[in-house]
Amino acid sequence: MKKWLPAIIIIAAVAFWGISTNNSLVSSEEDINAQWANVESSYQRRADLIPNIVNTAKGYAEFEQETLTKVIEARSKATAVTIDPSNITPEQLEQFEKVQGSLNSALARLLAVFERYPDLKANENFKELINELERTENRINVERVRYNEVVNPYNSTIRSFPTSLIAGALGFEKKEYFEAAEGTETAPVVDFD
Repeated sequence: MKKWLPAIIIIAAVAFWGISTNNSLVSSEEDINAQWANVESSYQRRADLIPNIVNTAKGYAEFEQETLTKVIEARSKATAVTIDPSNITPEQLEQFEKVQGSLNSALARLLAVFERYPDLKANENFKELINELERTENRINVERVRYNEVVNPYNSTIRSFPTSLIAGALGFEKKEYFEAAEGTETAPVVDFD
């Protein structure tokens, strides 16, 4: 029995390390899933504000119906795209970003159009909705940054030796980051002509 004791201790230590590593990775993955839910919640908050903005604006901009319709359509497409946070692929994240970018573009056009309507800009409900939208956009950015902040240590951990052995064997995979959309390095041009 004494000659097996060192082997038993080594096996127990490796098993303890494996279990501890698995539990740590599961916890990190759950942090990522929770943060992804925060990202989606922020995007949903923006989507929920849009009908109120559009309805408030309708009375002031009857002949801008095409712009309002594009915002509603973009919102519909953006809310239709959902991602399973436990299995985010680059393609899914790209599609999510694409529809959110379309919604951003439609909202920018909507806001540019309404610069032409002083009565609308003076409407307290509209001003509050626009302020709320601005706060929500800031919240979206914060949640995206936080998501990347929880993905980073997870990705580093599963790629580091010897944890990579356990992570690979148990199916833990690298998570995707939010990245700037193509073309965002150039400031948009707003033209009221």
